[in-house]
Amino acid sequence: MILAGDIGGTNARLAYFQPQNGDFHLVTERVFPSREYKEFGDIVSHFLKDSGLRPEVACFGIAGPVREGRVETSNLPWIIEQSRLARQIQVPTTLLINDLEANAWGIGGLISKDLTPLNSVAKSVGNQAVIAPGTGLGEAGLFWDGNQYQVFACEGGHADFAPQGDLQIELLKFLAGRFGHVSYERVLSGPGLVNVYEFLQKRGGEEPAGFGAQRSKGDPAAAISQAALNGTNLLAEEALDLWTSVYGAEAGNLALKAMATGGIFLGGGISPKILPKLTGPVFMDAFLQKGRLRPMLESIPVHVITNDKAGLLGAARCAAAKGSTVLAGAS
Repeated sequence: MILAGDIGGTNARLAYFQPQNGDFHLVTERVFPSREYKEFGDIVSHFLKDSGLRPEVACFGIAGPVREGRVETSNLPWIIEQSRLARQIQVPTTLLINDLEANAWGIGGLISKDLTPLNSVAKSVGNQAVIAPGTGLGEAGLFWDGNQYQVFACEGGHADFAPQGDLQIELLKFLAGRFGHVSYERVLSGPGLVNVYEFLQKRGGEEPAGFGAQRSKGDPAAAISQAALNGTNLLAEEALDLWTSVYGAEAGNLALKAMATGGIFLGGGISPKILPKLTGPVFMDAFLQKGRLRPMLESIPVHVITNDKAGLLGAARCAAAKGSTVLAGAS
């Protein structure tokens, strides 16, 4: 039995998987509101106690850079140490990986119904990459070594935002005044969509009556994206268009940097929710605008991951691969 976790800024999702003939069968899953717990170990202990099951290995995808078994979470006040967590939950083979690394591990376990293509390009073997806007912006890569994929994490979401055109230059100046350093995450995330909306509003965009109160009641990014998709708020439509254009450009940047001829995968919590926008022309137009390298970008398959358990599945697949090595080394 494998214990897998996908931990973001809002929720911590834990699940048991049972490996069988190369597949991973979901046994049980539970979602915990992250901010209601003092530390991550309390969530895992709660889950283990309630389930009554005891895993052989555990792997958790955490939002934040993992270095030497330690991570300071990007959007939570947690410091998680692999060795301490293993003792706390009494699972000696406990692994911590970046959450996008977990998503990248999950790609190999996805099937056609878990993916929506954004272009008509034949599948090819080569490096792959994942980009995923949600509470923050995560990126990861899969290096093809000639026999299999080697997954690696990165923190590309915190690289400098490179604006394209006068409007995006204005956006950069607006965000610089608010944050100082402007990373892609300041745009390509849920809070980033709110930043874009407020920027356009400050430029003179008119907000429908009552929408400000609607934004303040719940998730403002969800309210903006939903209003944009259902056509009830022109300002929201403009914000989502601008956001999507930046998303396409950064996905193209990632494709170039990773030489991702095997495919770019769009994950995270936002991408499947704005699928009607991503399947339109805005995203792919921005993705392809790479000058002399446009022909290479045109040959790269682009997919949206619609399976919301990709991160959990990836953590389980990583546990099976790395955990077995750890166990063998300890025997």
